[in-house]
Amino acid sequence: GWLLAQMDLAGGAHALQVAGGRVATVGIEAMSFHRPVYVGDLVSCYCSTRRIGRSSITVHVQTWVERSDASGRQTIKVTEGLFTFVALDEQGAKRVIEPVAC
Repeated sequence: GWLLAQMDLAGGAHALQVAGGRVATVGIEAMSFHRPVYVGDLVSCYCSTRRIGRSSITVHVQTWVERSDASGRQTIKVTEGLFTFVALDEQGAKRVIEPVAC
């Protein structure tokens, strides 16, 4: 639960920047839990845009931990998933995502 919530927050922050405004989570798919997270692990979430639709954004979120043990410090991918967000207007209704000029 906690790790999934952190991934949703990270993906939402990424989608907010891409959409240029409020977003809401509408789906989570392809979740893979590779390794457990332990107390003391430093958790980091990394996001990349997979797809931008008319009003939705699909974000790939990877979660890595930095872990110290007797053999030293290691970085391990613990989970990843695809999160879909929809862009919202001021009234909370779905809105079109405007293209960004590069």
